[in-house]
Amino acid sequence: MSATGVEHYLAEFARVEAALPGGRLPWLARARQQAREHFAQAGFPTLRHEDWKYTSVAGIERSRFTVGPTQSDGKPDAALAARIESLALPGAHLMVFVNGRHQPQWSRIGVLPAGVELLSLAAMLERTPEPVEALLCRRVSDYPSGFAALNTAFMADGAYIRLAAGTAPDKPIHLLFVATEPELVTHTRNLVMADEGCRVCIVEHHVGVEGLGYFTNCITDVVAARDAQVEHHKVQQESLKAFHIAGVNMDQAHGSRFTSSAFALGGGLARADIQVGLNAERAECSLDGLYMSGGRQHIDHHTRIDHARPDGKSREFYKGVLAGASRAVFNGKVVVHPDAQHTDAHQSNRNLLLSEHAEVDTKPQLEIYADDVKCSHGATVGQLDPDQIYYLRSRGVDDASARALLTFAFAAEMVNRLGLACLRARLETLLRGHLPEPVEALT
Repeated sequence: MSATGVEHYLAEFARVEAALPGGRLPWLARARQQAREHFAQAGFPTLRHEDWKYTSVAGIERSRFTVGPTQSDGKPDAALAARIESLALPGAHLMVFVNGRHQPQWSRIGVLPAGVELLSLAAMLERTPEPVEALLCRRVSDYPSGFAALNTAFMADGAYIRLAAGTAPDKPIHLLFVATEPELVTHTRNLVMADEGCRVCIVEHHVGVEGLGYFTNCITDVVAARDAQVEHHKVQQESLKAFHIAGVNMDQAHGSRFTSSAFALGGGLARADIQVGLNAERAECSLDGLYMSGGRQHIDHHTRIDHARPDGKSREFYKGVLAGASRAVFNGKVVVHPDAQHTDAHQSNRNLLLSEHAEVDTKPQLEIYADDVKCSHGATVGQLDPDQIYYLRSRGVDDASARALLTFAFAAEMVNRLGLACLRARLETLLRGHLPEPVEALT
């Protein structure tokens, strides 16, 4: 009898456990073991789970992805080096990971301001692991799914970013994750610790060789102290045969501000969970997102914003463009807790269907347990406006170009909201490549 998906990963854990970073740390060994036991009991989420009822992960469960080597092989690869160079954002502090392992030879971290640390999680666990113990030793009950538990059990590398009070790098930090090998699973973990009054802009970028089948399971944990400002921009550009499961967990203190943007363009099956805790007064967050799918892609975004204290403010705006027989899921929940008086929360999700076979399930939610708040939410699903198409046709634009122009304008609104110019230019180019027809001479 062949092993089940759960049994396969338990066997993989037994195979690689001794080689995982931080093996000398008793607290980390306990955390890994608790996560393994939680996964053994919970397994993979099914359609019977409320948060997964529109997204089947049976393809992941059936596959037998293997955990890659726990150390970088450091082999020279001219083609890969050239691709990394083409993907690197100009002027950024670049940190490169290939198949889940940090690659110093292709990274360009450069000179960091005093008080800013940027190194790999594997190196952190071997050198001075004490600052990350609390983040990595999450309670079993905190795991939103078996995937998060898997990540904790197997995490071998990722980025560790620590900013001392008052620091502000003048350049963005670009974390580039590249998948080049088939049938591998990577469990990367990124940790961002922003002390009081600091500012930082982080770009998390996932790409893969097209045509490869692999599995990315990534978590990014962020802690923002009083009055800290953190921008986190994520670009998901995986192979169309890949699986991408990811989470972002944000913990905010008094007066802090979190700006998130998520651009999902790739992956055969992609799921992103973003959880934000506004855990002190006057904390603010802004969540933007754009997903564009075609063929038989399935892209799922689940967000949750918890307003726990008074005078919090949140804004959430997601858009989707769906073609072919693709499917998207958006579930955005805002919870206003009893002590969170004077909360100001607004949420919107808009979707554009380019094909009669495309489908979207959208569910914006508000749970309000305070009586002095200002909250709203809404969602729309529609097609291109025939009147707008007619207007462009009447001015000499052919039908295909008119549709492409209107689609581009719908999607580009999310890109134009970005403050980071180099990423904005990169995403505009990617948007053009995702349109069914070329858009020429746009300004």
